[in-house]
Amino acid sequence: MKISTILDHIDNGHMALPEFQRGYVWNRDQVRGLFDSLYRRHPVGGLLVWATEAQTAAHRGEGQLASGIVKLLLDGQQRMTTLYGVIRGRPPKFFDGQAQAFTSLQFHLGSETFAFYQPIKMQDDPLWIDVTELMKAGTAGLGAFVARLSTLPQHTAQLGDFFGRLSKLLSIADIDLHIEEVTGADKTLDVVVDIFNRVNSGGTKLSKGDLALAKICAEWPEARDTMKAKIREWSAAGYQFNLDWLLRSVNTILTGEAKFSFLHDKDAVAIKDGLKRTKKHIDTVLNLISGRLGLDHDQVFFGRFGVPVMVRYLDQKTGTLNAKERDKLLFWYAQAGMWGRFSGSTETVIDQDLAALEGKDGGLDALLEQLRLWHGGLKVEPGHFTGWSLGARFYPVLYMLTRMGGARDWGTGLPLKATLLGKMNRLEVHHIFPKAQLYKLKHRQPEVNALANFCFLTKDTNLSISDRRPENYFPEIEESHPGTLASQWIPMDPALWKMDRYLDFLDARKALLAEEANKCFADLLHGETHWVGEVAPVSASFPAVIGGLTSESEELQIEELNEWIGAKGLMRGVIAFDCSDPNTGNQLAVFDLAWPEGLQQGLTAPVALLLNETTDIVAFASAHGFRCFTSVAALKAYVSSEILQPD
Repeated sequence: MKISTILDHIDNGHMALPEFQRGYVWNRDQVRGLFDSLYRRHPVGGLLVWATEAQTAAHRGEGQLASGIVKLLLDGQQRMTTLYGVIRGRPPKFFDGQAQAFTSLQFHLGSETFAFYQPIKMQDDPLWIDVTELMKAGTAGLGAFVARLSTLPQHTAQLGDFFGRLSKLLSIADIDLHIEEVTGADKTLDVVVDIFNRVNSGGTKLSKGDLALAKICAEWPEARDTMKAKIREWSAAGYQFNLDWLLRSVNTILTGEAKFSFLHDKDAVAIKDGLKRTKKHIDTVLNLISGRLGLDHDQVFFGRFGVPVMVRYLDQKTGTLNAKERDKLLFWYAQAGMWGRFSGSTETVIDQDLAALEGKDGGLDALLEQLRLWHGGLKVEPGHFTGWSLGARFYPVLYMLTRMGGARDWGTGLPLKATLLGKMNRLEVHHIFPKAQLYKLKHRQPEVNALANFCFLTKDTNLSISDRRPENYFPEIEESHPGTLASQWIPMDPALWKMDRYLDFLDARKALLAEEANKCFADLLHGETHWVGEVAPVSASFPAVIGGLTSESEELQIEELNEWIGAKGLMRGVIAFDCSDPNTGNQLAVFDLAWPEGLQQGLTAPVALLLNETTDIVAFASAHGFRCFTSVAALKAYVSSEILQPD
């Protein structure tokens, strides 16, 4: 079928995009490459469509489908969206992406090359032709382009060649593309999605959550956009979630189960109601976690898969909790995150916790007892703060203690509560003993970046202290704001503030942090401290952890990469990913950035980015099934060549 005819079919609703397809992800190089291949009449592959009844076809966008049989694009979306965008000069109605990727494509009549408009390079060269302008003018407008060129004396002898090249470019719309159809009554949505994943080996495949959402959108086409809008709202508040995560919570509210398969028999009315309740309960949970525990942004929001369990409990309680129920639920959430409850088989663990809430003997107490039996004790000991780097399991715990307790800023003496406003009042990690001087004394990286060497200060205070030694700046702080050092669990023996007593300082502060953690958890239990009990020796329950973020510059690189990944329509990775023993929950390693289910969820190998790491951590990650990259550039190249491969 001619490309021009296919575009007409898109216009009149005979061809569309199925709801389960993701958005447009091509970049300008891919657009340029497609048109170069078509111009040179190189093969660009055919299309695969699903021929189905219009009345039951769930499609993307607001365009109306034609009556009868319609064809939904399974393979070829990126190519057809590109062709439509350049030839028509606007995106198709099913478009979801960055239109700039195909805007202002130019063709040079002399070199016969394609490029995107660059004013300095092109404005004084009349041989650059706007491809969309030519395509919209069509054959009837071809004469105007030739007439424009005829006014250029230096190119008069080449007018014949130019006319031929313009005609060849214009005739791209007449190229035939082979179309293969998937049809038949046996081609259910499940079957078609399986076919899609098989043929789309180079593109982004569909996860179980995508399939569940596709079935929902078959009855409620606006579901995806409604959910995305809420995810954007949470993102603006500092929390990065995805559709699978949100759908998991909808699933638990409606079915009491973690697996998406239980959601398939719910109709649109039930889904709409379930999503409404879910959004309300998640907002409540986020407000509780940020307001009561102080975990107010994504980097410290550990145990996010505890949220589906929490929203199920809230729904059972019709959204109303008394102070005791609220705090016990928060105690469970913090403890589950602290001990890695959801670091193994997520669906299985969520199902276990959901089951603990059900029945006459179920509820919060049953949930806490299950957690206690699973971990073997919930008491914090000094050794648990032995971790290091921004990705350590107890890094969010340190932040939580700072927000929950009476920790005060060393520059202003004011409490470090979540209500602080202004750019300079955002909390930053401060190395109590300066890194550079510790390295001069031959301390190893895990010692330099030990959690007990971290505290949180406002940006302004952090900058003012800079890299001064504690023995020099601690006395000044104590004189200006008495008690502020102790409020951040600093050992008050001045002998421990000296550089040569650094390791002794760490041991003393770990003891103070453990004492404060147990006090905070006891407060959440309102006197029911029997839940805490004793804990096994640290050497058995909390082994040494390797890897992890060690600087704010690494964190910035990773955040920028995650933004780039998200802009490509892919799921953002997990920053400071907690690689743990699936049976015990013990943290084994921290990967700077990871996709534990693959960039194509559950369909490709897990991926890990490991910046400035030793060969030990790379070998460890590889042994655990992760495809490892040690630079941002290498990971981007992988995404571009193997994940966003032209369809």
